[in-house]
Amino acid sequence: MPAMNAFYAQSGGVTAVINTTACGVIETARKHRKHIANVYAGRNGIIGALTEDMIDTNRENAKTIAALRHTPGGAFGSARYKLKGIEENRAEYERLIEVFRAHNIGYFFYNGGNDSMDTAHKVAQVSRKLGFPVQCLGIPKTVDNDLPITDNCPGFGSVAKYVAVSTQEAALDVLSMAKTSTKVFILEVMGRHAGWIAAAGGLAGTRPEDPPHIILFPEVPFNKRAFLKRVRESVIKYDYCVIVVSEGARYRNGKFLAEAGTRDAFGHAQLGGVAPVIAQMVRDNLGLKYHYAVADYLQRSARHIASATDVEQAYAVGRAAVQFALQGKTAVMPVIKRVSDKPYRWRIEEAPLSRIANKEKMLPKRYISKDGFGITEAARRYLQPLIRGEDYPPYINGLPRYVTLTKVPVAAQLKTKFVV
Repeated sequence: MPAMNAFYAQSGGVTAVINTTACGVIETARKHRKHIANVYAGRNGIIGALTEDMIDTNRENAKTIAALRHTPGGAFGSARYKLKGIEENRAEYERLIEVFRAHNIGYFFYNGGNDSMDTAHKVAQVSRKLGFPVQCLGIPKTVDNDLPITDNCPGFGSVAKYVAVSTQEAALDVLSMAKTSTKVFILEVMGRHAGWIAAAGGLAGTRPEDPPHIILFPEVPFNKRAFLKRVRESVIKYDYCVIVVSEGARYRNGKFLAEAGTRDAFGHAQLGGVAPVIAQMVRDNLGLKYHYAVADYLQRSARHIASATDVEQAYAVGRAAVQFALQGKTAVMPVIKRVSDKPYRWRIEEAPLSRIANKEKMLPKRYISKDGFGITEAARRYLQPLIRGEDYPPYINGLPRYVTLTKVPVAAQLKTKFVV
């Protein structure tokens, strides 16, 4: 059977290690030229397939592809673009298969989160119906760590490390001036529905007096009275209070503390920033001086402090996706299976996309302390191995040396254009 091409796309918010996964996909595919002739990458994710705007990774030399392993961001461009249901918008799926057929693409590797796994699953189904079967493999990526079945998600370990370190360092700064200046510091982190990233802030300390003194999770309904009481107690006992709050913190009725009233491209509520909301509560009710920071893109792009565990796993799922495809598998995703905590050991297995698509894994109750403001030892055992180890990028003149691709386009084969 003649070799076919592969299509790889990055989807949704990027991470410090999504390019590491791309490196794993491309380097592994290059070792199997008899089966995978080339890897075409979608410019701006799945949009690159719909608009027939693809990048020829074969035109990038081996050194450049290898450098993707330590380069943050999405090297090929990502997008928040969700394909609708097959019956709702069959034209999009037909267009995908038309492009795949025109470019002899028999493998589709979709690197993303919950919505992306749904798309990969649907494309696997519709490609068979349209008479051009494509092997579709989802590849896990999300800083939110909320994909089911897999023990953890590539991208999360590095964010967790950044948040834990930032909490620890900022707390030392606040403590040094607490007697005469700032009493409360608030760090807002990502996590719309799941509090995994917020929980990682809890790794900054081990004793009751250690920061963070309060963690606000999406899974725990926000209680203003209990929160303010805890802030006051912390300032009285320790002179200061460090708070880590998830952007998805919400009231008992489900309303986000920071809901802005708008929606993003995936239909999710647009959040307007919870840190200033919390800060105003502290000021208005307790009269304490505060500072707050919003980690935002900094937390997910901080490749300079990436977790070595995360880098290794990100590469491994990319490599495994290609290996599964070569074994004839489709509609599956490589998942990380934890074998033991001490010593930390893991392996790669597979899971059907039907069990992953559009499903979220929340922070378990056993990981949240009884008072709802901290993490348990079980959470600590789970989180610590994921932030372990350093994998620094090369530096030149004091700055990380990241790679820039040439992004040579694949020649269009179709006369028809598609507008997204």
